[in-house]
Amino acid sequence: MFEDKTLTCVECGNEFVFSAGEQEFYADKGYQNEPKRCKDCRTARKNAAKPAREFFVGVCSNCGGEAKVPFQPTDDRPIYCSACFEELRGQN
Repeated sequence: MFEDKTLTCVECGNEFVFSAGEQEFYADKGYQNEPKRCKDCRTARKNAAKPAREFFVGVCSNCGGEAKVPFQPTDDRPIYCSACFEELRGQN
């Protein structure tokens, strides 16, 4: 019933594919209109309203390297760099 369609983005002017699966999803949700923007432009538009996230720098409690975290570090809780955090997360 649905076939892939090539549409043109109103923001950047690039062509993008409105796939049969996306069309089925839109129909299931009751959406009447086709998308006007490509995925990149939709994502950029969505994120434009969000404030920039502030990161704080500290010392990783595991390896002693630089750790960037999205909260103000305190002395009573350990912080980890991305690599150590993923390593610890994989252990649980």
